[in-house]
Amino acid sequence: MRIVAQTDIPAALARFAALVEPPANPGDRRLYSDWLAPVPGLSLQFHINHVAPTALPLTLTRVECHPHAAQVFLPVDVDRYLVTVMPGGPAPDPAGAIPVVLPGTVGVVYRPGAWHAGITVLGRPGHFAVLMMRGAADDDRFADIAPLTIAAPQALTGTGP
Repeated sequence: MRIVAQTDIPAALARFAALVEPPANPGDRRLYSDWLAPVPGLSLQFHINHVAPTALPLTLTRVECHPHAAQVFLPVDVDRYLVTVMPGGPAPDPAGAIPVVLPGTVGVVYRPGAWHAGITVLGRPGHFAVLMMRGAADDDRFADIAPLTIAAPQALTGTGP
């Protein structure tokens, strides 16, 4: 299956994740604390990832979810990156995949249990601050999927898909 990544943020993304965006006005705050509410038996982990760049098109064959807690990715030094989410319950459904290219000025927080691809940096290497409640044996679930090719959006290539 082949799908073209989007650069406009689709409303359907809200089922799986929220964008972490800076407030528009000096002195304003946007709160995301509810995403990191305590989970009994888990503790908050915070780390920085260094991610090598990947070019589009790319083919996904594996996705992940975290059933107990949200997972937050905050770009520290990133040009742009690809977020790919998909519906599912016990198993992911790649037919409903939503790939979106985000600028390095916007973070993402995945809902608990949301199936998603690993963080994919485009253009140049990148660094993300990552926050997540961890401590359960099944904090990370992985699933193999039928190959899903994600093509670059026209806005990044200047050509059609």
